[in-house]
Formats: sequence, C-alpha cells, structure tokens
Amino acid sequence: MSADAPAQTSVDNLLDVLDLDESQARTTEDIFTGRSHSMPTGRIYGGQVLGQSLLAAERTMPADRAVHSMHGYFLRPGDSSLGVTIAVDRIHDGRSFSTRRAQAYQNGVPIFSMIASFQDEAPGVEHAEPMPADVPQPEELASDERLLGGADTGALRMLSERPVDMRHVQTPIYLAADGDRAAHQAVWMRLRAPMPDDQRLHRAALAYLSDMTIQESILRAHGLHWSTPGLRVASLDHAMWWHRPARVDEWMLYVQQSPNARGGRGLATGRIYTRDGVLAASVSQEIMIRVPEVR
Repeated sequence: MSADAPAQTSVDNLLDVLDLDESQARTTEDIFTGRSHSMPTGRIYGGQVLGQSLLAAERTMPADRAVHSMHGYFLRPGDSSLGVTIAVDRIHDGRSFSTRRAQAYQNGVPIFSMIASFQDEAPGVEHAEPMPADVPQPEELASDERLLGGADTGALRMLSERPVDMRHVQTPIYLAADGDRAAHQAVWMRLRAPMPDDQRLHRAALAYLSDMTIQESILRAHGLHWSTPGLRVASLDHAMWWHRPARVDEWMLYVQQSPNARGGRGLATGRIYTRDGVLAASVSQEIMIRVPEVR
C-alpha cells in the first residue's frame, strides 16, 4: 500500500501518540506517560486512551502473552491539550493468564479505567460468525471525505486529518441521516499508511479504531446524525475481545448494530473482520445520548 506525505504524517502522529514513555517513578504500579491528539472539540478522542492504556498494560507482559479482552469505563472528559499519565497495576500472573488494571489520569484524576486479560497462545475448539456476504468491496465505495465534497465543516477537517481511511457501506450520517431508520451499518476502514510489523501496535491501533463509528448504529435507528442540533453523545464504557491477528493497515470490515436504547443510553455492538473474512475482534459500547426533543 503506497502512502502520500499527508497520509504518512497522520499515521506517524498516531504512532507518536502510542509511543509511551516509561516513568522512573515507582509506587506499587508501573507508570507511563503519553501525548494527546489535538482535537477540534478540545476533548480527547476515546480511542486514544483505549490504545494507550492497552499498550501500557502490554508493556508489563512478556511478548508471547497477548491481550484477549478488555473492559473499560470513560470516567471524565479528557483535555486534548494535555498529556496522559497511565498507571498499571499487575493484579495477577498465572500459568496461562495475566490480569492488569490500567488507569489514565489528567490533572491527578482518572479519566479512564480498564481491566484487561492476557493469555498465552493455546489450542482449543474454534468457530466464528461469518462475515456478511453481500457487502460491496472498499474500492467500490467513495471515501467519507469525498462524499462530503467541498463542505467547509469541522467534520471534513477531522476526516482529512485523521490516520484512517473510512468508507461507509451506507450513506454516512455526518450532516444528514438519509435512508432507512435501521439500527445497523457496516464500515470499511484501514490506516492510511503502513504500520511496523509489531502485533502489539496493531492490537492497540485496532482498539483506537474500534471507538470510531460504532455509536452510529444507535443514531441511525432514530434518524439522527452527528450535526443534529443539540445532540449530545458521550461514550460510557467499552469492551473488546481480540480473537485473531489482524493488520490495521489493511482493509477491515466493521459490522455494527444496536440491540437497545433506553433511559438516555444506547448500546452498540460490533464485529471486525479482515478482508478475507477472518473474525479479528468483537466490540461492545454503551453511550449516553441526549436528544433535545426527548426529555
């Protein structure tokens, strides 16, 4: 995959965010620090602290013991103008499994907290939900920024500067919610430039990407779009399971649906497939959703 200079720069910026510094300070925890993406909203993108927290926990593990699941809570909005401090607690190390707790801090208070489990590679029974068969290939779809055309919007600026090439199978809902009110969608995505051959980086980058668009299955079900006046959306928690290796610099299909919304909250689930149909990961997220006319 070739990459032009802006695309390579955007991926290099992601790698810089994931390049954590290990502090010499020690308590009962391992301490890491990381940088933040600049964001037009001033709030940290949730996928950033997901990826950073996961990498911090991975740094306390032997290379052959990989993450298989994480469960995290977004506790406070993060400030994208500030760096992040991550404390990792080595909760348990067993013969085959290890458990880590990671908390991301800004200004001395936690903004994100997660527990992750790691396992040595092991044989066992195997099956997987197949990838949908009726999805167009990414080359048949226009990129999201092309679909927005020359619109002078914050959404267009964010799309052009982010490190991921994203192509919605259904019409994107950045500025309008056209089409059926269906609580599901599918999105092709990949990083815009090649990544190093380090599966830890690819797992962390996949966590970074997993926070993108998954909320939209909830919005679509109610005819909402990201520019709906007065709409407020915030991620509450995030869970992820890594099933099989995948490269984030190759096309992946993110299949998403929302089984429920109630009480100002919406639940979304997702499955991430490699292009050849291998189920790489599963995701679940609940969000707070506030709509002005629903009080």
